[in-house]
Amino acid sequence: MLRVAPAAGGQSAVKRHPAPQVSAAEELEEDAMQDLIKEFMAQKRFAIVGATDDTKKYGHQIFKNLKSRGYEVYPVNPRLKKLEGTRCYPSLADIPVNVDVVDFVVPPEVTEAILKECKRLRLSRIWLQPGSESEAAIAFCHENNLKVVHSVCVMLS
Repeated sequence: MLRVAPAAGGQSAVKRHPAPQVSAAEELEEDAMQDLIKEFMAQKRFAIVGATDDTKKYGHQIFKNLKSRGYEVYPVNPRLKKLEGTRCYPSLADIPVNVDVVDFVVPPEVTEAILKECKRLRLSRIWLQPGSESEAAIAFCHENNLKVVHSVCVMLS
């Protein structure tokens, strides 16, 4: 990285500052995450845990975004019967088909509880939206062979 700074005598001096270094492990992790994102986005059926009718919330925006991109979207919210004409399900177990990806848009403590249901139902592709993840949730996924994407919004993929 280059920085131009005024030097003594009013002249500009160019100082070279090293760019932040990324470790090989971080590069591998980033590559693995990109591969998972490609795999997840190649799937057909998404469950959205935390789908909502509040248009200002990400649970609604993600629902609309994935539907507009041609995915089969199954909203999960025990307080809603329908979301924009699409049936809502009170839990993942109530969805009548096997979903390919479970996308979480809920607080971390809710995520952690529902991940156990994912394991029981053998739903192995988990997408934790920013704000829904926790170290415990990510560790649970790794410990139970659940593929997990985290810290990246599905709408940017």
